[in-house]
Amino acid sequence: MTAIDAGRRSFLKLAGCAIAASALRPAAVFAAPRFDLVLRGGLLLDGTGLAAYPADVGIIGDRIAAIGSISPEQGSRLLDVSGLHVCPGFIDIHSHSDGDILLHPRADNRVRQGITTELTGNCGRSAAPLTAAGANVVRRWYGKFGIEATWTGVGSFCDVLDNAGLSVNQALLAGQGTIRANAIGYADRGLSACEKAAVVRAVEEAMDEGAFGLSTGLEYTPGCYTPTDEIITMARVVGRYGGLYASHIRNEGTKLLEAVDEAIAIGRASGARVQISHLKASGRPNWSKQQAALRLIASARRDGVPVLADAYPYTAYSTTLTILLPTAALEGGTARLLRRLRDAAWREWIRREVEDRMARELGDYALVVIARVNTLANQAWVGWTVKDVADAWGVHPADAVLRLIEEERGSVSIIGHGMSPENVETVLRDPFVMLGSDASAMSGASRAPGGPHPRSYGAFARLLAFYVVERRALDLAEAVRKMTSMAADQIGLTDRGRIARGQKADVVVFDAARVKDMATFEQPRQYAVGIPHVLVNGVVVVEDGRHTGARPGRALRRA
Repeated sequence: MTAIDAGRRSFLKLAGCAIAASALRPAAVFAAPRFDLVLRGGLLLDGTGLAAYPADVGIIGDRIAAIGSISPEQGSRLLDVSGLHVCPGFIDIHSHSDGDILLHPRADNRVRQGITTELTGNCGRSAAPLTAAGANVVRRWYGKFGIEATWTGVGSFCDVLDNAGLSVNQALLAGQGTIRANAIGYADRGLSACEKAAVVRAVEEAMDEGAFGLSTGLEYTPGCYTPTDEIITMARVVGRYGGLYASHIRNEGTKLLEAVDEAIAIGRASGARVQISHLKASGRPNWSKQQAALRLIASARRDGVPVLADAYPYTAYSTTLTILLPTAALEGGTARLLRRLRDAAWREWIRREVEDRMARELGDYALVVIARVNTLANQAWVGWTVKDVADAWGVHPADAVLRLIEEERGSVSIIGHGMSPENVETVLRDPFVMLGSDASAMSGASRAPGGPHPRSYGAFARLLAFYVVERRALDLAEAVRKMTSMAADQIGLTDRGRIARGQKADVVVFDAARVKDMATFEQPRQYAVGIPHVLVNGVVVVEDGRHTGARPGRALRRA
Protein backbone atom coordinates (compact mmCIF):
# COMPACT_ATOMS: atom_id res chain seq x y z
CA MET A 1 0.00 0.00 0.00
CA THR A 2 1.37 3.42 -0.94
CA ALA A 3 1.51 6.32 1.51
CA ILE A 4 -1.21 8.07 -0.51
CA ASP A 5 -3.47 4.99 -0.40
CA ALA A 6 -2.94 4.74 3.35
CA GLY A 7 -3.78 8.42 3.69
CA ARG A 8 -6.96 7.98 1.70
CA ARG A 9 -8.08 5.02 3.85
CA SER A 10 -7.30 6.94 7.02
CA PHE A 11 -9.23 9.95 5.70
CA LEU A 12 -12.24 7.81 4.82
CA LYS A 13 -12.17 6.16 8.24
CA LEU A 14 -12.27 9.60 9.87
CA ALA A 15 -15.00 10.72 7.48
CA GLY A 16 -16.97 7.62 8.33
CA CYS A 17 -17.03 8.56 12.03
CA ALA A 18 -18.53 11.93 11.15
CA ILE A 19 -21.04 10.25 8.85
CA ALA A 20 -22.04 7.71 11.47
CA ALA A 21 -22.64 10.46 14.02
CA SER A 22 -24.69 12.55 11.62
CA ALA A 23 -26.69 9.48 10.59
CA LEU A 24 -28.36 9.57 14.02
CA ARG A 25 -30.48 12.51 12.87
CA PRO A 26 -34.00 11.47 11.84
CA ALA A 27 -34.57 11.11 8.09
CA ALA A 28 -37.82 11.94 6.38
CA VAL A 29 -39.69 9.00 4.86
CA PHE A 30 -41.56 9.57 1.61
CA ALA A 31 -44.37 7.26 0.64
CA ALA A 32 -46.60 8.96 -1.93
CA PRO A 33 -44.79 10.83 -4.75
CA ARG A 34 -43.36 9.15 -7.81
CA PHE A 35 -39.99 10.54 -8.82
CA ASP A 36 -38.41 10.73 -12.24
CA LEU A 37 -35.09 9.74 -10.69
CA VAL A 38 -33.97 8.56 -7.28
CA LEU A 39 -30.35 8.64 -6.11
CA ARG A 40 -30.37 5.92 -3.47
CA GLY A 41 -27.93 4.97 -0.74
CA GLY A 42 -25.57 7.94 -0.95
CA LEU A 43 -23.84 10.05 1.68
CA LEU A 44 -25.29 13.52 1.32
CA LEU A 45 -23.15 16.67 1.46
CA ASP A 46 -25.75 19.41 1.10
CA GLY A 47 -23.27 22.16 0.17
CA THR A 48 -23.68 24.23 3.33
CA GLY A 49 -20.63 22.82 5.12
CA LEU A 50 -22.54 20.28 7.23
CA ALA A 51 -21.02 16.82 7.60
CA ALA A 52 -22.21 14.05 5.31
CA TYR A 53 -25.19 11.90 6.29
CA PRO A 54 -27.04 9.01 4.61
CA ALA A 55 -30.01 10.14 2.53
CA ASP A 56 -31.74 9.39 -0.75
CA VAL A 57 -32.54 12.19 -3.18
CA GLY A 58 -35.73 12.25 -5.26
CA ILE A 59 -35.92 14.36 -8.41
CA ILE A 60 -38.97 15.45 -10.36
CA GLY A 61 -38.29 17.29 -13.59
CA ASP A 62 -35.38 19.68 -13.08
CA ARG A 63 -35.80 20.06 -9.32
CA ILE A 64 -34.98 18.22 -6.13
CA ALA A 65 -38.31 17.07 -4.71
CA ALA A 66 -37.36 15.00 -1.67
CA ILE A 67 -34.45 14.16 0.63
CA GLY A 68 -34.66 11.28 3.08
CA SER A 69 -35.55 7.61 2.87
CA ILE A 70 -37.15 6.81 -0.48
CA SER A 71 -38.36 3.35 -1.52
CA PRO A 72 -36.87 2.05 -4.78
CA GLU A 73 -40.29 1.54 -6.34
CA GLN A 74 -41.02 5.26 -6.00
CA GLY A 75 -38.57 6.12 -8.73
CA SER A 76 -39.22 5.79 -12.44
CA ARG A 77 -35.47 5.39 -12.58
CA LEU A 78 -33.02 4.45 -9.83
CA LEU A 79 -29.31 5.20 -9.52
CA ASP A 80 -27.63 3.16 -6.80
CA VAL A 81 -24.99 5.45 -5.29
CA SER A 82 -24.27 3.39 -2.19
CA GLY A 83 -21.03 4.38 -0.50
CA LEU A 84 -20.62 7.46 -2.69
CA HIS A 85 -20.97 11.12 -1.80
CA VAL A 86 -23.82 13.11 -3.30
CA CYS A 87 -23.44 16.89 -3.41
CA PRO A 88 -24.58 19.93 -5.39
CA GLY A 89 -23.13 20.44 -8.85
CA PHE A 90 -19.87 22.36 -8.74
CA ILE A 91 -20.06 26.02 -9.70
CA ASP A 92 -17.02 27.45 -11.46
CA ILE A 93 -17.06 31.09 -10.40
CA HIS A 94 -14.17 31.97 -12.70
CA SER A 95 -14.54 30.50 -16.19
CA HIS A 96 -13.54 31.70 -19.64
CA SER A 97 -15.86 29.45 -21.64
CA ASP A 98 -17.61 32.50 -23.23
CA GLY A 99 -17.31 31.62 -26.94
CA ASP A 100 -15.57 28.27 -26.38
CA ILE A 101 -18.82 26.76 -25.12
CA LEU A 102 -20.21 27.21 -28.66
CA LEU A 103 -17.28 25.21 -30.04
CA HIS A 104 -17.54 22.55 -27.32
CA PRO A 105 -21.19 22.53 -26.18
CA ARG A 106 -20.79 19.14 -24.45
CA ALA A 107 -18.08 20.71 -22.27
CA ASP A 108 -16.62 17.25 -21.61
CA ASN A 109 -13.69 18.58 -19.58
CA ARG A 110 -16.06 20.53 -17.33
CA VAL A 111 -18.80 17.99 -16.56
CA ARG A 112 -16.30 15.15 -16.18
CA GLN A 113 -14.88 17.01 -13.15
CA GLY A 114 -18.34 17.79 -11.74
CA ILE A 115 -18.87 21.34 -13.00
CA THR A 116 -22.53 22.02 -13.77
CA THR A 117 -22.52 25.85 -13.89
CA GLU A 118 -19.91 28.32 -15.13
CA LEU A 119 -19.68 32.07 -14.56
CA THR A 120 -18.08 33.51 -17.70
CA GLY A 121 -17.11 37.01 -18.84
CA ASN A 122 -14.23 37.25 -16.37
CA CYS A 123 -11.07 39.36 -16.50
CA GLY A 124 -12.83 42.24 -18.27
CA ARG A 125 -13.61 40.29 -21.45
CA SER A 126 -17.07 38.94 -22.19
CA ALA A 127 -18.83 37.55 -25.22
CA ALA A 128 -21.45 40.30 -24.84
CA PRO A 129 -22.28 43.08 -25.26
CA LEU A 130 -20.93 43.61 -28.79
CA THR A 131 -21.75 47.02 -30.19
CA ALA A 132 -20.17 49.74 -32.34
CA ALA A 133 -16.74 49.53 -33.99
CA GLY A 134 -15.03 47.75 -31.09
CA ALA A 135 -17.30 44.76 -31.59
CA ASN A 136 -15.96 44.14 -35.09
CA VAL A 137 -12.56 43.12 -33.70
CA VAL A 138 -14.21 40.55 -31.46
CA ARG A 139 -16.45 39.27 -34.24
CA ARG A 140 -13.44 38.76 -36.54
CA TRP A 141 -11.67 36.87 -33.77
CA TYR A 142 -14.66 34.55 -33.26
CA GLY A 143 -14.87 34.12 -37.02
CA LYS A 144 -11.42 32.51 -37.06
CA PHE A 145 -12.93 29.63 -35.08
CA GLY A 146 -16.06 29.33 -37.16
CA ILE A 147 -18.34 31.17 -34.74
CA GLU A 148 -20.70 33.67 -36.33
CA ALA A 149 -21.11 36.23 -33.54
CA THR A 150 -24.49 37.59 -34.56
CA TRP A 151 -25.55 38.62 -31.07
CA THR A 152 -25.32 42.18 -29.74
CA GLY A 153 -26.42 42.33 -26.11
CA VAL A 154 -26.40 39.96 -23.16
CA GLY A 155 -29.98 38.91 -23.88
CA SER A 156 -29.35 37.89 -27.47
CA PHE A 157 -26.15 36.07 -26.46
CA CYS A 158 -28.11 34.09 -23.86
CA ASP A 159 -30.60 33.21 -26.62
CA VAL A 160 -27.72 31.89 -28.74
CA LEU A 161 -26.55 29.75 -25.82
CA ASP A 162 -30.01 28.32 -25.26
CA ASN A 163 -30.35 27.46 -28.93
CA ALA A 164 -26.90 25.83 -29.04
CA GLY A 165 -27.81 23.05 -26.61
CA LEU A 166 -25.23 22.91 -23.81
CA SER A 167 -24.28 20.29 -21.27
CA VAL A 168 -23.55 22.87 -18.55
CA ASN A 169 -25.29 26.02 -17.39
CA GLN A 170 -23.79 29.40 -18.31
CA ALA A 171 -24.05 32.65 -16.35
CA LEU A 172 -22.42 35.87 -17.56
CA LEU A 173 -20.56 38.88 -16.26
CA ALA A 174 -20.31 41.88 -18.57
CA GLY A 175 -16.66 42.68 -19.26
CA GLN A 176 -15.60 46.25 -18.53
CA GLY A 177 -12.82 45.91 -21.09
CA THR A 178 -15.32 44.75 -23.71
CA ILE A 179 -17.65 47.67 -22.95
CA ARG A 180 -14.80 50.20 -23.04
CA ALA A 181 -13.46 48.77 -26.30
CA ASN A 182 -16.97 49.04 -27.76
CA ALA A 183 -16.91 52.74 -26.84
CA ILE A 184 -13.37 53.90 -27.72
CA GLY A 185 -11.30 50.89 -28.73
CA TYR A 186 -7.96 50.35 -27.02
CA ALA A 187 -7.02 53.98 -26.48
CA ASP A 188 -5.01 54.99 -23.41
CA ARG A 189 -7.11 57.92 -22.23
CA GLY A 190 -9.98 58.81 -19.97
CA LEU A 191 -13.55 58.86 -21.21
CA SER A 192 -15.37 62.04 -22.12
CA ALA A 193 -18.61 62.81 -20.30
CA CYS A 194 -20.57 61.51 -23.29
CA GLU A 195 -18.49 58.32 -23.49
CA LYS A 196 -18.80 57.74 -19.75
CA ALA A 197 -22.59 58.03 -20.02
CA ALA A 198 -22.51 55.48 -22.85
CA VAL A 199 -20.58 52.87 -20.86
CA VAL A 200 -22.87 53.38 -17.87
CA ARG A 201 -25.88 52.77 -20.11
CA ALA A 202 -24.17 49.65 -21.46
CA VAL A 203 -23.76 48.27 -17.93
CA GLU A 204 -27.40 49.04 -17.14
CA GLU A 205 -28.55 47.28 -20.30
CA ALA A 206 -26.37 44.26 -19.55
CA MET A 207 -27.80 43.97 -16.03
CA ASP A 208 -31.35 44.42 -17.33
CA GLU A 209 -30.79 41.61 -19.84
CA GLY A 210 -29.54 39.13 -17.26
CA ALA A 211 -25.85 39.75 -16.51
CA PHE A 212 -24.88 38.95 -12.93
CA GLY A 213 -22.38 41.80 -12.68
CA LEU A 214 -19.27 43.40 -14.13
CA SER A 215 -15.69 42.16 -14.44
CA THR A 216 -12.42 43.97 -14.97
CA GLY A 217 -9.06 42.81 -16.27
CA LEU A 218 -6.80 45.58 -15.02
CA GLU A 219 -3.55 43.91 -16.16
CA TYR A 220 -4.87 43.72 -19.72
CA THR A 221 -5.84 46.26 -22.35
CA PRO A 222 -8.01 48.29 -22.18
CA GLY A 223 -8.58 47.71 -18.46
CA CYS A 224 -5.07 48.85 -17.65
CA TYR A 225 -5.88 52.26 -19.14
CA THR A 226 -8.93 52.71 -16.92
CA PRO A 227 -8.70 54.96 -13.84
CA THR A 228 -10.29 53.81 -10.59
CA ASP A 229 -12.97 56.50 -10.60
CA GLU A 230 -14.22 55.31 -13.98
CA ILE A 231 -14.53 51.75 -12.67
CA ILE A 232 -16.38 52.98 -9.59
CA THR A 233 -18.89 54.79 -11.81
CA MET A 234 -19.63 51.55 -13.66
CA ALA A 235 -19.60 49.41 -10.51
CA ARG A 236 -22.16 51.68 -8.85
CA VAL A 237 -24.66 50.52 -11.45
CA VAL A 238 -23.87 46.94 -10.47
CA GLY A 239 -24.27 47.82 -6.80
CA ARG A 240 -27.74 49.27 -7.43
CA TYR A 241 -28.76 45.99 -9.06
CA GLY A 242 -27.33 43.93 -6.20
CA GLY A 243 -24.71 42.44 -8.53
CA LEU A 244 -21.12 41.23 -8.44
CA TYR A 245 -17.92 43.13 -9.28
CA ALA A 246 -15.19 40.60 -10.16
CA SER A 247 -11.67 41.85 -10.78
CA HIS A 248 -8.47 40.52 -12.24
CA ILE A 249 -6.68 43.14 -10.20
CA ARG A 250 -4.10 45.59 -11.52
CA ASN A 251 -1.06 43.69 -10.29
CA GLU A 252 -0.48 40.24 -8.79
CA GLY A 253 3.20 40.70 -7.99
CA THR A 254 5.17 43.69 -6.80
CA LYS A 255 2.05 45.82 -6.22
CA LEU A 256 -0.30 43.05 -5.09
CA LEU A 257 -1.38 44.78 -1.90
CA GLU A 258 -2.10 48.10 -3.63
CA ALA A 259 -4.16 46.21 -6.22
CA VAL A 260 -6.18 44.38 -3.55
CA ASP A 261 -6.76 47.72 -1.83
CA GLU A 262 -8.10 49.17 -5.08
CA ALA A 263 -10.61 46.32 -5.49
CA ILE A 264 -11.80 46.79 -1.91
CA ALA A 265 -12.10 50.56 -2.42
CA ILE A 266 -14.25 49.98 -5.51
CA GLY A 267 -16.52 47.70 -3.50
CA ARG A 268 -16.77 50.19 -0.65
CA ALA A 269 -17.65 53.06 -2.98
CA SER A 270 -20.04 51.13 -5.24
CA GLY A 271 -21.90 48.82 -2.89
CA ALA A 272 -21.31 45.86 -5.19
CA ARG A 273 -20.13 42.50 -3.91
CA VAL A 274 -16.44 42.11 -4.76
CA GLN A 275 -14.68 39.04 -6.12
CA ILE A 276 -10.88 39.15 -6.38
CA SER A 277 -10.08 36.79 -9.21
CA HIS A 278 -7.47 34.01 -8.98
CA LEU A 279 -5.83 35.52 -5.88
CA LYS A 280 -2.10 34.89 -5.87
CA ALA A 281 1.31 36.33 -5.06
CA SER A 282 3.16 35.75 -8.32
CA GLY A 283 6.94 35.51 -8.47
CA ARG A 284 9.28 34.41 -5.70
CA PRO A 285 10.17 38.02 -4.68
CA ASN A 286 6.48 38.57 -3.87
CA TRP A 287 5.56 35.38 -2.04
CA SER A 288 5.79 37.12 1.34
CA LYS A 289 2.85 39.36 0.37
CA GLN A 290 0.31 36.53 0.30
CA GLN A 291 -0.67 36.56 3.97
CA ALA A 292 -0.98 40.35 3.96
CA ALA A 293 -3.36 40.15 0.99
CA LEU A 294 -5.59 37.73 2.88
CA ARG A 295 -5.52 40.00 5.92
CA LEU A 296 -6.69 42.92 3.77
CA ILE A 297 -9.70 40.90 2.67
CA ALA A 298 -10.54 39.83 6.22
CA SER A 299 -10.20 43.40 7.47
CA ALA A 300 -12.43 44.76 4.72
CA ARG A 301 -15.11 42.21 5.56
CA ARG A 302 -15.00 43.25 9.21
CA ASP A 303 -15.62 46.79 7.97
CA GLY A 304 -18.69 45.64 6.06
CA VAL A 305 -17.27 45.40 2.53
CA PRO A 306 -18.60 42.14 0.98
CA VAL A 307 -15.35 40.94 -0.59
CA LEU A 308 -14.31 37.37 -1.36
CA ALA A 309 -11.71 35.79 -3.65
CA ASP A 310 -11.28 32.73 -5.81
CA ALA A 311 -8.20 30.67 -6.55
CA TYR A 312 -7.19 27.57 -8.49
CA PRO A 313 -5.27 24.66 -6.90
CA TYR A 314 -2.00 24.98 -8.84
CA THR A 315 1.31 26.78 -8.47
CA ALA A 316 1.30 27.91 -12.11
CA TYR A 317 -0.82 30.52 -13.85
CA SER A 318 -1.74 30.80 -17.52
CA THR A 319 -2.02 33.96 -19.58
CA THR A 320 -0.68 35.53 -22.77
CA LEU A 321 2.97 36.30 -23.48
CA THR A 322 2.09 39.97 -24.03
CA ILE A 323 1.58 40.24 -20.26
CA LEU A 324 5.37 40.78 -20.12
CA LEU A 325 5.14 43.92 -22.27
CA PRO A 326 4.68 47.46 -20.98
CA THR A 327 1.11 48.74 -21.37
CA ALA A 328 2.31 51.63 -23.55
CA ALA A 329 3.46 49.13 -26.17
CA LEU A 330 -0.02 47.59 -26.34
CA GLU A 331 -1.98 50.83 -26.73
CA GLY A 332 -4.15 50.85 -29.83
CA GLY A 333 -4.22 47.11 -30.41
CA THR A 334 -2.17 44.44 -32.16
CA ALA A 335 -1.44 46.32 -35.39
CA ARG A 336 0.15 49.21 -33.52
CA LEU A 337 2.14 46.83 -31.30
CA LEU A 338 3.62 45.14 -34.37
CA ARG A 339 4.55 48.52 -35.88
CA ARG A 340 6.32 49.46 -32.66
CA LEU A 341 8.27 46.21 -32.69
CA ARG A 342 9.52 47.08 -36.16
CA ASP A 343 10.84 50.42 -34.87
CA ALA A 344 14.39 50.00 -33.47
CA ALA A 345 14.01 52.53 -30.64
CA TRP A 346 10.62 51.20 -29.56
CA ARG A 347 11.85 47.61 -29.73
CA GLU A 348 14.87 48.29 -27.55
CA TRP A 349 12.73 50.08 -24.95
CA ILE A 350 10.17 47.26 -24.92
CA ARG A 351 12.97 44.71 -24.58
CA ARG A 352 14.36 46.50 -21.50
CA GLU A 353 10.88 46.58 -19.96
CA VAL A 354 10.49 42.84 -20.50
CA GLU A 355 13.82 42.23 -18.80
CA ASP A 356 12.81 44.46 -15.89
CA ARG A 357 9.49 42.70 -15.34
CA MET A 358 11.12 39.29 -15.47
CA ALA A 359 13.65 40.36 -12.86
CA ARG A 360 11.03 41.92 -10.55
CA GLU A 361 8.31 39.31 -10.77
CA LEU A 362 9.08 36.02 -12.50
CA GLY A 363 12.82 35.81 -12.10
CA ASP A 364 13.59 33.14 -14.69
CA TYR A 365 12.61 32.60 -18.34
CA ALA A 366 12.89 28.86 -17.63
CA LEU A 367 9.66 29.17 -15.59
CA VAL A 368 7.61 30.37 -18.60
CA VAL A 369 6.30 27.60 -20.87
CA ILE A 370 4.77 28.09 -24.33
CA ALA A 371 1.25 26.60 -24.20
CA ARG A 372 -0.33 27.63 -27.51
CA VAL A 373 0.61 29.32 -30.78
CA ASN A 374 -1.29 29.80 -34.02
CA THR A 375 1.33 29.21 -36.73
CA LEU A 376 2.61 25.83 -37.83
CA ALA A 377 6.13 27.23 -37.91
CA ASN A 378 6.18 27.70 -34.14
CA GLN A 379 4.06 24.70 -33.18
CA ALA A 380 7.20 22.76 -32.28
CA TRP A 381 7.84 25.15 -29.37
CA VAL A 382 4.65 24.24 -27.51
CA GLY A 383 5.74 22.70 -24.21
CA TRP A 384 9.14 24.40 -24.36
CA THR A 385 10.24 27.15 -21.99
CA VAL A 386 11.11 30.59 -23.29
CA LYS A 387 14.70 29.89 -22.28
CA ASP A 388 14.68 26.66 -24.33
CA VAL A 389 13.33 28.50 -27.38
CA ALA A 390 15.93 31.25 -26.97
CA ASP A 391 18.73 28.69 -26.73
CA ALA A 392 17.46 26.94 -29.88
CA TRP A 393 17.38 30.26 -31.73
CA GLY A 394 20.70 31.40 -30.30
CA VAL A 395 19.26 34.65 -28.91
CA HIS A 396 18.65 36.28 -25.54
CA PRO A 397 15.33 35.16 -23.94
CA ALA A 398 13.94 38.72 -24.08
CA ASP A 399 14.55 38.72 -27.84
CA ALA A 400 12.84 35.34 -28.10
CA VAL A 401 9.79 36.83 -26.35
CA LEU A 402 9.58 39.66 -28.87
CA ARG A 403 10.15 37.38 -31.85
CA LEU A 404 7.40 34.98 -30.74
CA ILE A 405 4.97 37.84 -30.20
CA GLU A 406 5.85 39.28 -33.60
CA GLU A 407 5.57 36.01 -35.52
CA GLU A 408 2.33 35.03 -33.76
CA ARG A 409 0.81 38.52 -34.08
CA GLY A 410 0.51 38.86 -30.31
CA SER A 411 -1.29 35.55 -29.76
CA VAL A 412 0.92 33.28 -27.62
CA SER A 413 -0.45 31.51 -24.55
CA ILE A 414 1.94 30.70 -21.73
CA ILE A 415 2.03 28.83 -18.44
CA GLY A 416 4.13 30.50 -15.76
CA HIS A 417 5.36 28.61 -12.71
CA GLY A 418 5.22 31.51 -10.30
CA MET A 419 3.53 30.62 -6.99
CA SER A 420 4.67 28.95 -3.80
CA PRO A 421 2.98 25.63 -2.83
CA GLU A 422 2.58 26.87 0.73
CA ASN A 423 0.83 30.02 -0.44
CA VAL A 424 -1.55 28.13 -2.72
CA GLU A 425 -2.59 25.87 0.14
CA THR A 426 -2.99 28.82 2.51
CA VAL A 427 -5.20 30.66 0.03
CA LEU A 428 -7.41 27.63 -0.68
CA ARG A 429 -7.85 27.01 3.04
CA ASP A 430 -8.87 30.61 3.76
CA PRO A 431 -12.58 30.95 4.72
CA PHE A 432 -13.07 33.83 2.26
CA VAL A 433 -11.71 32.03 -0.82
CA MET A 434 -13.60 29.69 -3.13
CA LEU A 435 -12.52 27.62 -6.13
CA GLY A 436 -12.37 28.91 -9.69
CA SER A 437 -10.67 27.14 -12.58
CA ASP A 438 -9.74 30.17 -14.74
CA ALA A 439 -10.24 27.77 -17.67
CA SER A 440 -12.73 27.06 -20.44
CA ALA A 441 -14.79 24.36 -22.12
CA MET A 442 -12.89 21.80 -24.19
CA SER A 443 -13.45 18.31 -25.51
CA GLY A 444 -11.37 15.25 -26.09
CA ALA A 445 -8.79 13.42 -24.03
CA SER A 446 -5.21 12.97 -25.20
CA ARG A 447 -1.82 11.97 -23.87
CA ALA A 448 -0.08 14.27 -26.32
CA PRO A 449 2.41 16.61 -24.63
CA GLY A 450 1.77 20.34 -24.28
CA GLY A 451 -1.48 22.20 -24.51
CA PRO A 452 -3.72 23.91 -21.98
CA HIS A 453 -3.14 24.37 -18.27
CA PRO A 454 -4.21 21.17 -16.45
CA ARG A 455 -6.78 23.23 -14.52
CA SER A 456 -8.96 23.01 -17.65
CA TYR A 457 -9.52 19.30 -16.99
CA GLY A 458 -8.74 18.82 -13.32
CA ALA A 459 -9.16 21.83 -11.01
CA PHE A 460 -12.22 20.67 -9.05
CA ALA A 461 -11.10 17.06 -8.76
CA ARG A 462 -7.68 18.26 -7.61
CA LEU A 463 -9.12 20.20 -4.69
CA LEU A 464 -10.77 17.02 -3.44
CA ALA A 465 -7.99 14.55 -4.22
CA PHE A 466 -4.92 16.55 -3.26
CA TYR A 467 -5.95 19.23 -0.79
CA VAL A 468 -8.69 17.28 1.04
CA VAL A 469 -7.67 13.63 0.89
CA GLU A 470 -3.90 13.74 0.52
CA ARG A 471 -2.90 17.01 2.20
CA ARG A 472 -5.83 17.22 4.63
CA ALA A 473 -5.65 20.97 4.27
CA LEU A 474 -9.44 21.19 4.03
CA ASP A 475 -12.39 19.35 5.52
CA LEU A 476 -14.42 17.55 2.85
CA ALA A 477 -17.67 19.35 3.64
CA GLU A 478 -15.94 22.74 3.63
CA ALA A 479 -14.27 22.02 0.29
CA VAL A 480 -17.65 21.15 -1.21
CA ARG A 481 -19.12 24.36 0.23
CA LYS A 482 -16.40 26.40 -1.50
CA MET A 483 -17.39 24.77 -4.81
CA THR A 484 -21.17 25.03 -4.38
CA SER A 485 -23.25 27.22 -2.04
CA MET A 486 -20.49 29.76 -1.39
CA ALA A 487 -20.13 30.39 -5.12
CA ALA A 488 -23.89 30.42 -5.69
CA ASP A 489 -24.40 33.05 -2.99
CA GLN A 490 -21.59 35.22 -4.33
CA ILE A 491 -22.94 35.14 -7.88
CA GLY A 492 -26.56 35.54 -6.79
CA LEU A 493 -27.88 32.12 -7.85
CA THR A 494 -30.71 31.45 -5.43
CA ASP A 495 -31.86 28.09 -6.81
CA ARG A 496 -28.51 26.27 -7.12
CA GLY A 497 -25.56 25.35 -4.95
CA ARG A 498 -27.43 23.30 -2.34
CA ILE A 499 -29.12 19.91 -2.05
CA ALA A 500 -32.50 21.02 -0.76
CA ARG A 501 -36.12 20.63 -1.75
CA GLY A 502 -37.06 23.04 -4.54
CA GLN A 503 -33.48 23.59 -5.68
CA LYS A 504 -32.47 22.84 -9.25
CA ALA A 505 -31.23 19.28 -9.62
CA ASP A 506 -27.59 20.00 -10.45
CA VAL A 507 -25.93 17.08 -8.66
CA VAL A 508 -22.50 15.45 -8.47
CA VAL A 509 -21.83 11.91 -7.24
CA PHE A 510 -18.20 11.19 -6.38
CA ASP A 511 -16.09 8.53 -4.74
CA ALA A 512 -13.89 10.15 -2.12
CA ALA A 513 -11.53 7.16 -2.23
CA ARG A 514 -11.00 7.36 -5.99
CA VAL A 515 -11.56 10.94 -7.11
CA LYS A 516 -8.44 12.26 -8.75
CA ASP A 517 -7.26 14.81 -11.27
CA MET A 518 -5.38 13.02 -14.03
CA ALA A 519 -4.35 16.13 -15.97
CA THR A 520 -0.70 17.13 -15.63
CA PHE A 521 1.40 19.92 -17.08
CA GLU A 522 3.01 17.37 -19.37
CA GLN A 523 -0.29 15.73 -20.41
CA PRO A 524 -3.08 18.16 -19.55
CA ARG A 525 -5.94 16.76 -21.67
CA GLN A 526 -6.94 13.93 -19.34
CA TYR A 527 -10.33 13.62 -17.68
CA ALA A 528 -10.73 13.38 -13.92
CA VAL A 529 -11.72 10.02 -12.42
CA GLY A 530 -13.82 9.02 -9.42
CA ILE A 531 -16.84 11.16 -10.45
CA PRO A 532 -19.23 8.54 -11.86
CA HIS A 533 -22.44 10.58 -12.13
CA VAL A 534 -23.26 14.23 -12.88
CA LEU A 535 -26.75 15.68 -13.29
CA VAL A 536 -27.57 19.05 -14.86
CA ASN A 537 -31.12 20.33 -14.42
CA GLY A 538 -32.26 16.84 -13.45
CA VAL A 539 -30.77 15.14 -16.51
CA VAL A 540 -27.91 12.64 -16.25
CA VAL A 541 -25.02 14.10 -18.28
CA VAL A 542 -22.29 11.81 -16.92
CA GLU A 543 -23.16 8.21 -16.04
CA ASP A 544 -20.65 5.61 -14.88
CA GLY A 545 -17.90 8.08 -15.76
CA ARG A 546 -18.99 8.60 -19.38
CA HIS A 547 -20.68 11.55 -21.04
CA THR A 548 -24.21 10.54 -22.04
CA GLY A 549 -24.44 13.13 -24.82
CA ALA A 550 -27.23 14.96 -23.00
CA ARG A 551 -27.23 18.76 -23.32
CA PRO A 552 -29.72 20.12 -20.77
CA GLY A 553 -27.68 23.18 -19.79
CA ARG A 554 -29.20 26.66 -19.88
CA ALA A 555 -28.20 30.27 -20.06
CA LEU A 556 -28.89 31.61 -16.57
CA ARG A 557 -30.16 35.16 -16.33
CA ARG A 558 -30.12 37.37 -13.25
CA ALA A 559 -33.67 37.65 -11.98
